[in-house]
Amino acid sequence: MRYLATIVTASALLSGCVNNDMSQLEMDVQQILARPPRGTIEPLPEVRIPETYLYQAGEANKPDPFRSFINVAARVAGAAVAADPVSEALRKKIELHGNAEELEAFELDSLRMVGSLEDADELWGIVVDRTGTVHRVKTGNFMGKNFGEIVSISEEKMEIREIIRTSDNSLEERDATLILVEPK
Repeated sequence: MRYLATIVTASALLSGCVNNDMSQLEMDVQQILARPPRGTIEPLPEVRIPETYLYQAGEANKPDPFRSFINVAARVAGAAVAADPVSEALRKKIELHGNAEELEAFELDSLRMVGSLEDADELWGIVVDRTGTVHRVKTGNFMGKNFGEIVSISEEKMEIREIIRTSDNSLEERDATLILVEPK
């Protein structure tokens, strides 16, 4: 009996909450629809479809799309190459590598080491360039505009040996370090 009284009381209370009168809602909707528009939406820009090009191998005066357009040998053209360790390192880079690597397009101080990872007993450095692109590098890779070769990588830093031109126009080796920074 007690349960029946509880159910009847709850039903009476809940029936007071249910209101099928939608007139206020309909008036609000009509009022919103009657408002003048606030602004106009600009049309989307026209999508231009790029012109396709079929590359034919051996075309005269056309660059090879599979070769880097940065030529290291041209960058050092005119530099006096004497029989010293710096010139030997530069010659080794040109012979073994030929074209510049992607990170050689950036100044060394614009690159950040943000981590490292180990794969099959080889430690790789994780570097971010100024555009935000992430690169994986290993010992022997080149980076920076001064022929910087990565000579060692640890979890905290990367040691780089650069070849710079001094004030008397000679070449000199300089050691640089990229220290691990927390990514932003």
